[in-house]
Amino acid sequence: MALSLGLLLALLGCATAADPALEEAWEGWKSLYAKEYPGGFLPTCTHPTLCPLDPEVVPDPLILWQEAEALRREIWEQNLRRIQQHNREESQGKHSYRLAMNHFGDLTNQEFNELMNGYTPVPREEPAEFQTSAALKPPMKVDWRAKGYVTPVKSQGDCGSCWAFSATGALEGLMFRQTGKLVALSEQNLIDCTKKLGNKGCRGGHMQRAFQYVRDNGGLSSERAYPYTGTDNSRCRYNPSNKAANCSSFRTLPRGDEAALAQAVAAVGPVSMAVDASSYTFQFYGSGIFSCPYGQQQPNHAMLVVGYNTAHFGNYNVSYWIIKNSWSEGWGEKGYMFLLKNANNQCGVASDVSYPVA
Repeated sequence: MALSLGLLLALLGCATAADPALEEAWEGWKSLYAKEYPGGFLPTCTHPTLCPLDPEVVPDPLILWQEAEALRREIWEQNLRRIQQHNREESQGKHSYRLAMNHFGDLTNQEFNELMNGYTPVPREEPAEFQTSAALKPPMKVDWRAKGYVTPVKSQGDCGSCWAFSATGALEGLMFRQTGKLVALSEQNLIDCTKKLGNKGCRGGHMQRAFQYVRDNGGLSSERAYPYTGTDNSRCRYNPSNKAANCSSFRTLPRGDEAALAQAVAAVGPVSMAVDASSYTFQFYGSGIFSCPYGQQQPNHAMLVVGYNTAHFGNYNVSYWIIKNSWSEGWGEKGYMFLLKNANNQCGVASDVSYPVA
């Protein structure tokens, strides 16, 4: 839920003074991410619950300009301190990953979750489940990026459309396997045209409904022909002449089965899935092999598994999933996360996996 005027003023009333030693870092961060606070909370906000305050509710938006920036500065400083503390602990061997300040730095964790994590669970189609094989031994490592199956990292902006990016990623891999050509597909096509199936655009959706739309519609447009706007107030504008992808159906994987996930990734290519991205450590993941806080396995954010590998830590080999995100290259490992593999279904990585079939 967005901060109300009363809560805003209450927070400002108890906010600590800005640290003068961080002034240059704050200004540099604002410049890097083009952050401005003209009488509201988020610049160029399009999210239905996080937009600037209603001018009829706020007596004078100009009065709130300094207050809004002061609040965002306070949130940013708190986030920065937590990042620095985590990284001090990482340097002492307490963590396998580091955090980094990014474009989410002025958001509380609650705001971040409401703005960016738009995965909505749906009933599964069990009869279409992927068939695992005890005799099939996947290769030691897989990385579909190296084989041309994966488009560059994209950005969903201030829109909870992660489900659409996850779906297009799986469809892009499928079409590359079929045609040998890698074409960026249209998330906006899915946002605008899957509402009748139950998706809610920037307010959430599911990859299976996206695959169902492509199947029933007989195609999906390319990104070039149907560009991304990051809004969900447009009518469906699909033109069959711009068809760039198709699928006949989709498959799901057994819940929580990482062995099945490895088999599917090795045999099929990139697959859609959802994870629990609710923690502040996920919000500010920077590098290394991530593990979720204990007990966090309730998926709320859709991503794309593009492979897996193993890294060496001292005398140990640690396996990890290679996961593509849609929060720009400024997040994580240039837009990717390395997530601990074969460790009790970290973040719920294998809880809801699906992929389209030709």
